[in-house]
Amino acid sequence: MSAEKTMFIHRRFCGPPDSGNGGYVCGLLARHVGGIAEVRLLRPPPLEKTLAVEAGNDGAVLLRDGEATVAQARPATLELAVPAPPSLAQAAEAVKGYVCAEDHFFPTCFVCGPHRGVRDGLRIFPGPVEGRGVVASPWTPDDTLTDQGGQVRPEFVWASLDCPGAFAVIGECLTPVVLGSLTAEILKMPGPGQECIALGWEIERQGRKRFAGTALFAREGELLARAKAVWITI
Repeated sequence: MSAEKTMFIHRRFCGPPDSGNGGYVCGLLARHVGGIAEVRLLRPPPLEKTLAVEAGNDGAVLLRDGEATVAQARPATLELAVPAPPSLAQAAEAVKGYVCAEDHFFPTCFVCGPHRGVRDGLRIFPGPVEGRGVVASPWTPDDTLTDQGGQVRPEFVWASLDCPGAFAVIGECLTPVVLGSLTAEILKMPGPGQECIALGWEIERQGRKRFAGTALFAREGELLARAKAVWITI
């Protein structure tokens, strides 16, 4: 890999106000790996700045800000049992229980921020599905998320697999968490305008670490993508 490869994170794709949304950044870097990838975030990804994409050891790909490593991606495997999805109507009903609708720690987050409008943010607002122990939200990718060929870009699928995991692990507690790593597999890309269901569930806890699974389904229940995340409480 040439050191001339670069990445630029536009302000639109923020998570916290001054850094990139974790899932989106992971998805951008994962494109340099191909297939199933594990991406570790080592520091907040800076916005509006040209970053270098470099080859690391043992097949890893590094995202660099000068001498600092921002993130590291590498090929991976993913063992993850995925729960059955709720219906689209159940996911829409779950949004009514979104705990951060009015008091959000990052209200302009590209994925789950309530201050982001239609065709600006993804507006994925995961709330609990009654009796299921999972959170869910509808999501319909729009044409601002497509490449020149009209296909939804994979980094936005990665982004959709991000925040549902956070809301699965924080439950009713509004203690903020940050993404430590995300391992994802895209099985089938959704199309622009396709109604989807984003799902999240907690797997386990280890100290400050929270492990979550996430998945994206087509309206009819077909699994499109899945991921496992490590979240860190702050």
